[in-house]
Amino acid sequence: MPAVLAILSAVLQSGFEQTVQWKYGAAGLIGLLLFTIGIKARNSAVASVGAVLLTCVVAGPAL
Repeated sequence: MPAVLAILSAVLQSGFEQTVQWKYGAAGLIGLLLFTIGIKARNSAVASVGAVLLTCVVAGPAL
């Protein structure tokens, strides 16, 4: 059962990353990765850079 949850989690995460890359391009994917890595490593500086990059990519076309 744990293997099924791990596979399902990996599929969902991969699908989400592909959706972000498709919609926001490479900068969106890099921002998402920096944000995720910063949270996992408990490094607020990396997470903040990722969050700012994601915000700029998402809000950029609206500006």
